[in-house]
Amino acid sequence: MAVKKITKRWLFNSMAVILVILLAIEIVFAVGIKGYYYNGVEQILRTRAAAMGNLLQTYAQDSATDFATEVRSYVENYADKERIELMAINAAGDIALTSSGFEPNNLYYMPDYEQALGSSNAIGQFQGTVEGENVMAVTVMSPVSNQEFTAMRFVVSLEQVDQQIVMLICLVTAIAAAIIFFVVLSSSYFINSIVIPVGEVGQAARKIAHGDFAYRLHKKNDDEIGELVDVINYMAGELSAAETMKNDFISSVSHELRTPLTAIKGWGETLLAESKDENVDPQTIQKGMGVILKETDRLSGMVEELLDFSRMQSGRLKLNMNRLDLVAELSDAVLMFTERAKREGVELSYEEPEEFWVIYGDKNRLRQVFVNIVDNALKYSDNGDKITIAATEFEQYVHISVQDTGCGISAEDLPKIKQKFYKGNSTRRGSGIGLAVADEIVSMHGGSLGITSREGEGTCVTISLPLMTKKVQAAIDKMGEENAKS
Repeated sequence: MAVKKITKRWLFNSMAVILVILLAIEIVFAVGIKGYYYNGVEQILRTRAAAMGNLLQTYAQDSATDFATEVRSYVENYADKERIELMAINAAGDIALTSSGFEPNNLYYMPDYEQALGSSNAIGQFQGTVEGENVMAVTVMSPVSNQEFTAMRFVVSLEQVDQQIVMLICLVTAIAAAIIFFVVLSSSYFINSIVIPVGEVGQAARKIAHGDFAYRLHKKNDDEIGELVDVINYMAGELSAAETMKNDFISSVSHELRTPLTAIKGWGETLLAESKDENVDPQTIQKGMGVILKETDRLSGMVEELLDFSRMQSGRLKLNMNRLDLVAELSDAVLMFTERAKREGVELSYEEPEEFWVIYGDKNRLRQVFVNIVDNALKYSDNGDKITIAATEFEQYVHISVQDTGCGISAEDLPKIKQKFYKGNSTRRGSGIGLAVADEIVSMHGGSLGITSREGEGTCVTISLPLMTKKVQAAIDKMGEENAKS
């Protein structure tokens, strides 16, 4: 229905414009062609009238009788009487003689004669309807007033001229109709070439909106519509991938939650059974409580990670910004993994920088980033691998690199590794959102998080954070003063 409405609206608007233009052209043409033909007839009559004036001047040199005879002879034998009627007007203002032999009554309408009487050039012109016929007349006064004939009048019927004008207008109208026909035909084809694909795109969008991410459009032309088809197909592919990642994420989170819950439940049942036994083993209770506390901490970390992700998605992830020693925060984070690295047989190499680098940031969030990156490095490293952590300063930025010799990331997975829900290696534990949150936190600090990796060789994560410059310090001080005043 929408397609038909667009088609009708398009045709109506385009046809309205074309009709107005063609109508204006036809009106201008009709007025112009009428003026052209009428001016041509008038010019012919005026030329004849001027020649007649000269002839009367010649006739006036003879006697009055000869003048009248010569004028009568000229009128009666007028050569062009088939097209133009020549009339001789006497001193009383009546038509005394015509080339056709027709003698009109004395009430014959002759405004051109009256105009010629008062004209300085002794010529008058009239165009109008006389006795139901459209005519044009030109009257020239005789240069001699004391003669029988005082004026000569040329009259021509405009009926044939009007017929030619009507024929030309009909021809132009036919051409305009043909133009309209071809415009409608071409417009319909053009509109269908746009509207029908747009309708198909709308149908595809509705199918995709209803969850049919496998639906694809067929690209027919390499134009703007073709680009739109490519975008829709790309969107469907991305939505399909996002849906797959979301499902994998739900499955992964469910598994990650189930593991500690299973451990907690198992040890809870064990401890409950032990509590009923008179010979309770203190070591068993201590071990069980240790596992429960460990798994509870793990659950708390996962819940906090999910909360951070939710805040990031809704734009509610906030930072508590203060001046901080970046080296101290990094060292504390690395220290947390020293014992774990030893247990897992991974060499953790870190040499604390001697420099004192002050940045403006949220120490808890930055520690969260460092913990996530080092945790991932350990997670994707095996016994005998090495993790090297280093920090350097370059161009007012501190660059922290965490490089491991673990399994690495495939070239296919690397561009997507920072996307939410994405997990490159499904065999390793994790929810797949920690890196996305870490990347967002670093970006909120005005820094960047870059990843380079080769499958089977290892991964290097580089975090770049801006140092506390004088400009930043001045801006912070100004903000502090404004907050104090408020």
